[in-house]
Amino acid sequence: MATVPIQPASEGGLDPSARSAARLAAVQALYQMDVAGTPLDDVIEEFIEHRLGRDIEGVEINAADAAHFEDVVRGVVREQRELDKQVNGALAQGWSLARIDSTLRAILRCGTYEIRRCKDIPVKVVINEYVDVAHAFFEGDEPGVANAVLDRLGREIRHGTGADHGAAGQG
Repeated sequence: MATVPIQPASEGGLDPSARSAARLAAVQALYQMDVAGTPLDDVIEEFIEHRLGRDIEGVEINAADAAHFEDVVRGVVREQRELDKQVNGALAQGWSLARIDSTLRAILRCGTYEIRRCKDIPVKVVINEYVDVAHAFFEGDEPGVANAVLDRLGREIRHGTGADHGAAGQG
């Protein structure tokens, strides 16, 4: 089985594809923690050592920004109560995180964490990236839910600044 080394963010800027792969892996890791009860340090070690940027069962996995992956996973776990309050407040009336699929819950937590803590990444990039992750897992309404919730939270958390909210850039 051939392996691809984990590539750090490129010099002079961020590698968008490595950040995208890190986001997908973060959602998968949080899902694994939620469903299988895998401890935080174990899941991070497993992903960094055996999954990020590897060829798994003949499927080449894109190189991932391991530092971003670890920051998002640890950050979501550390700030989960606050993240859940914000996400619950942004969901449609009558909905709560407890009623949402585990994967979508992980997507919303990761996206909210990045909107809160990764101020160097434009809100639009965070939203688009996590909507893409949602499309990787769902064919129904879930990507639209992710878009609506993260858009609302982006406006609330970053106060809807036009330059940030609508900016395109690397993620």
